[in-house]
Amino acid sequence: MINDEVLHQVYLGLGSNLGDKEENIRKAITLINEQIGTVVRQSALIYSEPWGFESENQFVNAAICVSTTLTPHQVLKANKRIECQLGKTEAHATERKFQTTYHDRPIDIDILLYDDLHIDEPELKIPHPLMQERDFVMIPLREIRDAITYADPEPSRWHDND
Repeated sequence: MINDEVLHQVYLGLGSNLGDKEENIRKAITLINEQIGTVVRQSALIYSEPWGFESENQFVNAAICVSTTLTPHQVLKANKRIECQLGKTEAHATERKFQTTYHDRPIDIDILLYDDLHIDEPELKIPHPLMQERDFVMIPLREIRDAITYADPEPSRWHDND
């Protein structure tokens, strides 16, 4: 059980490939700071090609660490509210009926990690199940997180093999 008075560390991934992408990320971070908790770390913005679908629109991505008293489900609800405030509609949403279909979007906010919790529910999966496959998530996440403590069965995938 999560105590509302305790501060939790939540890592969020942000992405935008429609409109003023950099400004969309900045506005999302401002709203997260107002509605979810204190943004304590923020990565640099990185640019990436769309992942999982074809689009002419390049993405701008970032990761942030937020100290929050909200539960994971409250963070998810707040993320969805912020996405709507910034113009994300059902037309932009990821479809997950029979196969996953991605679309261009003004903003996308994903929970990557929440303390050391593991949640596997239809609408909420923590750690984010695809983050290790996505450089646009892992590069900014590594930038703001000194030591990855997520219990990965293949920890070598978290580190560059230089």
